[in-house]
Amino acid sequence: MTEKGIVFNIQHFSIHDGPGIRTTVFLKGCPLRCPWCANPESQKNQPESILTADGRRHEVVGQEKTVDQVLEEVLKDQDFYEESGGGMTLSGGELFAQFDFAKAILKAAKEAGLHTAIETTAYTKHDQFMDLIQYVDFIYTDLKHYDQIKHRKVTGVANQVIIKNIHAAFQAGKEIVLRIPVIPDFNESQEDAQAFAQLFNELDINQVQLLPFHQFGENKYKLLGRDYSMTDVPAYHPEDLKDYQQVFLDHNIHCYF
Repeated sequence: MTEKGIVFNIQHFSIHDGPGIRTTVFLKGCPLRCPWCANPESQKNQPESILTADGRRHEVVGQEKTVDQVLEEVLKDQDFYEESGGGMTLSGGELFAQFDFAKAILKAAKEAGLHTAIETTAYTKHDQFMDLIQYVDFIYTDLKHYDQIKHRKVTGVANQVIIKNIHAAFQAGKEIVLRIPVIPDFNESQEDAQAFAQLFNELDINQVQLLPFHQFGENKYKLLGRDYSMTDVPAYHPEDLKDYQQVFLDHNIHCYF
């Protein structure tokens, strides 16, 4: 297919991006600006320059590819998918920032008989979300805050359509891993956990994964020449969030790390 888009990485033999052994395709562009983002090189829609890890030269992050070029690369590992129950995962950035390209890749993957997964913020028009997930077997998605004002203040976008899309995916019976990135001074209090849990009860969502805050992407900001605002913020570990986790368990929500 000739549909084109900007890809910034194709990672083979991924084991944390869905069932089995997978190939993860990372698309550029994201409308959110989360200060803790571990992949800041994914945010801008167009290719950009980044210093190499040794600091000696620049390289370009992002390359235009067609759907056929992406699928050709993905299908190199087809034998591993069949043996392990794996497949292709489409990630980002935010794949819905390149909706037509993302949909075309997923559709082509399904036509090739592949298991498909996506990692998404779920921030997109509801009709686009429902249109695309018909080609998706497995969904990873986040809800970063239950409060629309706080969500917009920190991420740059409101959360109403995110909540609507997540709810619709659950209602559609999709296999989903719903996650909360637990971030200091943003959504880490017991009161926050209570509000999340009450929302999930209202939406009949009975499972959530907690992602403790980390600083894995910090060095990438330096290589991009950008400021990283969370340098001095202590990282969380699962043992730090046991009381937070317990709130969800008390609301009959399966909560895990």
